[in-house]
Amino acid sequence: MKRPDWQLLGRRAVLRHPRFLIQEDRLRLPDGGEATFTYLVKPTSVFVLALTETGELVLLRQYRYIAQRWLWEIPAGGSLDFDGDDLADLARRELWEEAGGVAARMEYLGEITALSGLLRQPIHVYLATGVRLDATNHAEATEAIEVHPLPLDEAIARVREGGDALDGYVVLKYEPLLRSRLEKRRADG
Repeated sequence: MKRPDWQLLGRRAVLRHPRFLIQEDRLRLPDGGEATFTYLVKPTSVFVLALTETGELVLLRQYRYIAQRWLWEIPAGGSLDFDGDDLADLARRELWEEAGGVAARMEYLGEITALSGLLRQPIHVYLATGVRLDATNHAEATEAIEVHPLPLDEAIARVREGGDALDGYVVLKYEPLLRSRLEKRRADG
């Protein structure tokens, strides 16, 4: 399907913050009218589906201040300092910082879009396999995180009962892939 023939007339930063930008674009529409889109711009981020050496999916139980509750999530994050050179390194760093995990292999799965009417943020998904977990996470002072390696069925149940919506989407989107990788692992012995 062809992209609409919208002409960008102007762009301005409504608000600059160290973690995000609120941007406003003024457009000319094909009928001659004008429209304004105001949206949040966030840095590149990665989401990591991490399978341990024993075949468990690493979930995080994280307290989210803004939501005022604990949520089930997967290791994820972004960086304003990311220069686009190596997304896999960013994924490795987030896995280490949030879960204390080190992956034997890191595989790129693809890019997803979230909150498309409000947010512009490149979100890349990785599968980390052969993950070894440290005894602790290396979270920032503003992060309250518990690390829970769980069998896949239990992890999916937890995400469904009280997970962050985007993390839950990633887990459920790639559930067939996770199951096939676990089956292959069992077959290979």
